[in-house]
Amino acid sequence: MEVDAAVKAAEKDGYQVVPVAILGHKADLGFMALGPDLWRLRTFQTDLQRAGLDVVDSYVSLTEVSEYAQGVPDEMKQARLYPKLPPEGKRCFCFYPMSKRREVGANWFTLPYDERKDLMYEHGASGRKFAGRVLQVVTGSTGVDDYEWGVTLFAVHPDDLKEVVYTMRFDRASAIYAEFGPFYMGLVAPLPEVLDRVGIGANG
Repeated sequence: MEVDAAVKAAEKDGYQVVPVAILGHKADLGFMALGPDLWRLRTFQTDLQRAGLDVVDSYVSLTEVSEYAQGVPDEMKQARLYPKLPPEGKRCFCFYPMSKRREVGANWFTLPYDERKDLMYEHGASGRKFAGRVLQVVTGSTGVDDYEWGVTLFAVHPDDLKEVVYTMRFDRASAIYAEFGPFYMGLVAPLPEVLDRVGIGANG
C-alpha cells in the first residue's frame, strides 16, 4: 500500500505522522507531519500524491515558544518545541489557523508589549482549565502561510473541543483581537484503521 509506505518511510526517518479521518466535506483524510527538514516534509507530501491522494488543503507552520512564554520552565519549552504526538487516549482532533486583528480600534500590533502579555496570560489561564482534557499545540506561521498561527487540539470527547474553543473566545485577546480560519475536525487512529474508515483500505 503506497500511502502506508509513505508514512512508514517518514517515520523511519524520525518524523512524526498523525493520520486523521476527517469529518465533513472539506476532506476525507488528513496528516499532521512534524520534523526538522522541510525537504523531507516536501518529499512526504510528494509521496502521498504519488500514492493517489489529492491535496485539497494544507497548512505550514513551525513549533515555537511564544514571546509571552519565555519565562516558563525548560521542560515546558521543550514540550512546545518538540511535542510528542498523538497524545494517548485523545482521539478527537481539531485544527484551525488564526491571526490577530489589525483593525482601527482593535489593532493587536499597536498595543504595548506588557498589555499584550497580560491579555495572553488571561487567555492562557482559560486554556489551563482544560489541562488533562485537551492538549493544545500552537505553531507559528507568520511569513510561511496565510495566518499567523496554527492551533491543533487533541481531546477525548468532541464536546471537549467545542467547550475549550467556546470558553477561550470570551477572553479579550480572542473576543476583540482574534480572526479564525476554517476548522477541520476528525478522529485520530492507527493508519490502517483510518484508511479503512475513509474507504481506501488495503488497496490504497
